[in-house]
Amino acid sequence: MRPSSAPTVDDAPGRAAVSAGDCGLLLIRLTFGLLMAAHGAQKLFGIFGGDGLTATGKGFAALGYRPGNVYAAIGGGSELLGGIGLALGLLTPLAAAAVIGVMINAMATVTGAHGLWDTQGGVEYSVCITVTALAIAAIGPGKLAVDRIFPWGKGGWAEAAVALFLGGIGAAIVLLIL
Repeated sequence: MRPSSAPTVDDAPGRAAVSAGDCGLLLIRLTFGLLMAAHGAQKLFGIFGGDGLTATGKGFAALGYRPGNVYAAIGGGSELLGGIGLALGLLTPLAAAAVIGVMINAMATVTGAHGLWDTQGGVEYSVCITVTALAIAAIGPGKLAVDRIFPWGKGGWAEAAVALFLGGIGAAIVLLIL
């Protein structure tokens, strides 16, 4: 392997290097966050093949969430805003908490009774979403994120705990008032 004489990002004075890990984390955040946001937009606006708020509200009401439209708006809004926050790396622990809370509710009211595997309607998919959101809060959004300038932009135990605690509390409140 011959040495390269071309300057790299590492050689730039006063600039922090962007690692492959930062780019990989950006790819995860963008894919995961934008898909979550689109899933919320399906519920709220009926785009991307979704049913929209009225039909989604009827589905929520059938699950015991009354008034259904209010809970559909909360769930869809949490997915939309949480997804956008994760994609941008903006308020990452709160964005993760929004997604975690919705997924806990999904597991408690829809998928939990069907076992683990998604092929039988189980929790597999919801668990993957929850763990991914929690992991992003724990790892931090990386250098290619809006949060990089804030104290919580590095991730850590506290950020993961905040995401899990707020998501869990939000889910518990919703489940208790059903």
